[in-house]
Amino acid sequence: MQAGVCLRQDTETTLPELTEQHRIRQKEEELSGLESELMAESETECAAPGLHTLEPECVTAHSGVSGLHHTHTSVIKTETDQGSDEDQALEESDQAEIEEDVSEDEDYVEYVPEHDEDTSDEEVGLNEGEQQEAFVSRNGKIAWSEIPYKTRVRAQARNIMTPGPTRFAMSHVQDIKTAFELFIPQSIQTILIEMTNLEGRKVFGNSWKDINKTSLDAYFGLLLLAGVYRSSHESTASLWDAETGRSIFCATMSLGTFKVLSRAICFHNRETRVAHRAHDKLAPIREVWDKWVERLPCVYNPGPEVTVDERLVPFRGRCPFRQYIPSKPGKYGIKIWAACDARTSYAWNMQVYTGKSASGVSEKNQGMRVVLDMTEGLRGHNITCDNFFTSYDLGQELLKKNLTMVGTVRKNKPELPSALLDTKDRAPLSSKFAFTETTTTVSYCPKKRKNVILMSTLHKKAAVSSREHKKPDIILDYNRNKGGVDNLDKVTGTYTCKRMTARWPLAVFYNILDVSAYNAFVVWNEINPGWNNGKLYKRRLFLQELGRALVNPHIEQRRYVPRNPGSANLVREVQAATTPATPTKAKPEDAKGGKRKRCQSCPSNKDRKTSTICHTCKRYICGEHSRVVRCDWCM
Repeated sequence: MQAGVCLRQDTETTLPELTEQHRIRQKEEELSGLESELMAESETECAAPGLHTLEPECVTAHSGVSGLHHTHTSVIKTETDQGSDEDQALEESDQAEIEEDVSEDEDYVEYVPEHDEDTSDEEVGLNEGEQQEAFVSRNGKIAWSEIPYKTRVRAQARNIMTPGPTRFAMSHVQDIKTAFELFIPQSIQTILIEMTNLEGRKVFGNSWKDINKTSLDAYFGLLLLAGVYRSSHESTASLWDAETGRSIFCATMSLGTFKVLSRAICFHNRETRVAHRAHDKLAPIREVWDKWVERLPCVYNPGPEVTVDERLVPFRGRCPFRQYIPSKPGKYGIKIWAACDARTSYAWNMQVYTGKSASGVSEKNQGMRVVLDMTEGLRGHNITCDNFFTSYDLGQELLKKNLTMVGTVRKNKPELPSALLDTKDRAPLSSKFAFTETTTTVSYCPKKRKNVILMSTLHKKAAVSSREHKKPDIILDYNRNKGGVDNLDKVTGTYTCKRMTARWPLAVFYNILDVSAYNAFVVWNEINPGWNNGKLYKRRLFLQELGRALVNPHIEQRRYVPRNPGSANLVREVQAATTPATPTKAKPEDAKGGKRKRCQSCPSNKDRKTSTICHTCKRYICGEHSRVVRCDWCM
């Protein structure tokens, strides 16, 4: 509202006695006397008791009085004013004189916005009354501040998903085998069976026997059991050896059958592979890989913390996109981007890095692109990543998707202010913060002249731990959640099913089996939290039961019993457990010291005498009527 001052007219003054000059001089005296009041009450509303305004709004008067330039005034008419016609003419002349100067000053009227005390929850502003010291990023595009921004933002929903197995998984998991088959569904098995039979006919000709789901499951089960026994570097022949091997392998299939399957297993038609490789380096296993990755988010919802990092599948053979990463245990192999739940290390999304494009041009902003791809479909989560991925632009893009970010930052990033990089005068265990409205960056010095920089869109305050290390909360949260992908590498490497191979698609598929078995273990544990409760080797027990569940159907269908006594007994046990019990005649034993009597099953005219009796009914029987035959090992 425009400020104004009321010009009071003295009702005792006789207007007809005033001349024009006297009237103007009187007005100048009144304005001069009210100069101090004008300056002090420039924003108060014009109001006098018993008076009413002639005009609906205040007008600006231009006066020649020194020190009162562009003064806002209001013209007020008294209620007792009943002058003559001359008085009215004088007053109309005065009004016309004032209104003539309004157009000169109306453009200079200052607009004062009205502030509503009930502001929106989204209002964000700097702390009032605090002097801001802004740092400018090295690229000159971002203004940082040492003082946190005061936010009155309503807390966002951290996770709109319910963590844990999805309804789809809950409805399909009945036992350990069905939990594993959530990740290797019928669609993937059909591709493997068709392509393997096609490859087997080409390589082995008429000697090839087509495989089915039972034999494929048995092959998977033996691979997983070899991983349980930590035999990934043990020769395949030793696993089938009668002395050093394990009976489960011989009981399932012969060594020759296993080697033939390992040679023939295929994921793509070789006749069309050459054409597909021209524009897709992952063509030999692309179809299986894509179907498998599609299943990962359908089975399990990650918790509020998600980790994005790289994995390395060890492989030293020929591969067009083999990578060398000296920090990884294998050093050489196939690099895979992964997004995992930080708590359980469940693999939620994966992507194989196939190197540069066919044009040979390096990809720009690869780290940001990878994180955005890996987190597609997530909402309300916090993403933890290392300095390869973290950047200011990535944080802003994730905020648009209702995601926050915490990660280490490389010191050559242009968005960092120089004040965070200087460690010359910094004390050990000290922290220095920089803030924008959406991002917090901290420089922590663990020792003299050494610092580590982290960036977060989750944290808004300069919070530091009270413990001896005095680490900022950003670092504590980063250390707590950074190991999601690394732990997945650790657990899959402990019981890996990979075998020595020169075919990189097969190496990728071994990794698919490892990750699928671990994901199935996570899902099974969430659905059955009391399963083998208290045991520290639950995953090994899970893999053992999974391997046996996969190989048992194939053992039941075996026609020939292996020569190995242990394997033969195992086959009989499995087949007997699935075959309904039938009454069998046991071989009678000699009755030592008993009297010989006629066989009670033979006709009386034969008059056969025997001293053996039936263990069940205790009747005397001869050898003709005892038909159970046992081998030397079972006697």
